[in-house]
Amino acid sequence: MPLAYMGSSSPGKARGVSRLWRRVTGTLAALVVAVCATTASAGASETPTEPTEGAARFAPGFVHGKVAVDGSVIHYVRGGSGPALVLLHGWPETWLMWRGVMPTLARTHTVIAMDLPGLGDSTVPAGGFDKVTTARRIHEAVTKLGFTQVEIMGHDQGVLIAYPYARDYPGEVKRIAVIESPLSGFGLENLYGLSWHFKFNMSPAPIPETIMDNDDVSTYLGMMFGFSYNRAGIDATAYYRAYADPAKRHAGYEYYRAFPADAQDNQANASKRLTVPVMAIGGQYSFGTGVADSFRQVADDVRPVVAPDAGHFVPEENPTFVADCADLFFGAANTPPSRPELAPCAP
Repeated sequence: MPLAYMGSSSPGKARGVSRLWRRVTGTLAALVVAVCATTASAGASETPTEPTEGAARFAPGFVHGKVAVDGSVIHYVRGGSGPALVLLHGWPETWLMWRGVMPTLARTHTVIAMDLPGLGDSTVPAGGFDKVTTARRIHEAVTKLGFTQVEIMGHDQGVLIAYPYARDYPGEVKRIAVIESPLSGFGLENLYGLSWHFKFNMSPAPIPETIMDNDDVSTYLGMMFGFSYNRAGIDATAYYRAYADPAKRHAGYEYYRAFPADAQDNQANASKRLTVPVMAIGGQYSFGTGVADSFRQVADDVRPVVAPDAGHFVPEENPTFVADCADLFFGAANTPPSRPELAPCAP
């Protein structure tokens, strides 16, 4: 997160975060002893189920579904027709973060917004939160849904998964859009000092699992949503509910704990450069062109885009821009960009 947003919270929020941090420091010493003797058992995987579908209520023409993969059952929301466009959300959000862009994209694509394994309505796997394993699980879900060629758009953690998916299944990905995250091993670690949530989430189990209880969810995640320019666009209450389950919070921490392994894998495989077009979007009040700077180290065709009037949570803060930009980049719109800020999005 950029430094500009570390100080943007309201006084009330700051007091809440301060109280939470006092609990962190007060509890940490005892937990250091406990963690040495305790192995986390949270997050046991559930029995896979057959894919099921029901009507989605956020917009006409969309359905919910579930598909069983190795270690998890992945929940998705699907709508539209045409080429498959897979949407991968970030933390601390769910598939719902894409609700503002999905109707536009579904006019020309089969849009599939997935809950990452362990998050949202997907079941929690027993392990395998590194991004290579997660990309493999997403790939398995996509294949079981009947698609062998996809385009991908990811935000935050979804960026970290979109990259190994495109790298490891190069003949199956036509292009990707990545929003608001550099890659592990290529810039993400430089952000750890900007917000304490990085190291907190990466702490060994059961440190954050024990410190963070249900009453703290709105304070902690509320701090995260303070890294925004248009906070009113974020459905924070829905995410507070989504992470009220301790098992889901555990899964979120596990994604962060995998960052060092992700960095090693990315660096070891950087020679397998992406040749597909990569649109790298940063918020005007957040990363800007920094996402593109990271991806240039692993991809040949990187196109920087700055999303206006947005901080970190671009798809919710400015969904109209993201929908119009993606519509151009993924080749659906054959007309010239309608606004100057959309010019970098053209295919």
